[in-house]
Amino acid sequence: MNFIRAQQDYANPNSLASRFRRARARRIVALIQAVFAERGACRIVDLGGRPDYWGVVDRQVLEGCRVRITTVNLEDQAASDDPLFDQRTGDALAFDAADNAFDIAHSNSVIEHVGDWGQMERFAAETRRLAPRYFVQTPYFWFPIEPHFSAPFFHWAPEPMRARWLMRRDHGFMKRTDDLGEAMRAVQHARLLDKAMMRQLFPDARLEEEKVAGLTKSLMAIRA
Repeated sequence: MNFIRAQQDYANPNSLASRFRRARARRIVALIQAVFAERGACRIVDLGGRPDYWGVVDRQVLEGCRVRITTVNLEDQAASDDPLFDQRTGDALAFDAADNAFDIAHSNSVIEHVGDWGQMERFAAETRRLAPRYFVQTPYFWFPIEPHFSAPFFHWAPEPMRARWLMRRDHGFMKRTDDLGEAMRAVQHARLLDKAMMRQLFPDARLEEEKVAGLTKSLMAIRA
């Protein structure tokens, strides 16, 4: 399991997670540059995102394309004095902004955390409403390693079994708990999606895949 956790370390530029995030950044930069060519500036809403994530995109690109990023989170965010960011406290499932108020809607590993299918539909509808272009990434259900619990095949087991496992020991980013209710909430906090589900939620996007050793690791819905 230590090997799996090491590959999820964003502080290590050579980890798989860091390399995949840099590859995603190239797709995001392409969207930004397309908007800048049309409008001379670029407004991004990052649903569930935080300013530190955007270090993956070259600062010169962000400044040169006159990017302004609005981050949206349910909880108050640590204040940033970076002029590129406007940090908002709000619900990504019902954000108070006009249709197409932004040029790009973005989310990275968020939709799997918003709740059940109905909540995912609301999140997808907001993403599609807020901007004419969007980028949505999420881990893939049929990849054998569950990224939040850093365990092979963990997510394919029934929820009660997963909760019991979490009550026995730590799993990845999730700490062991003696409370069944807490264990169940942790298990239900991450609901991975497959390709058919992503196509249903984002019918006007192209679906791209990230692969490891020929296996799809995560999915990206991109409307350009």
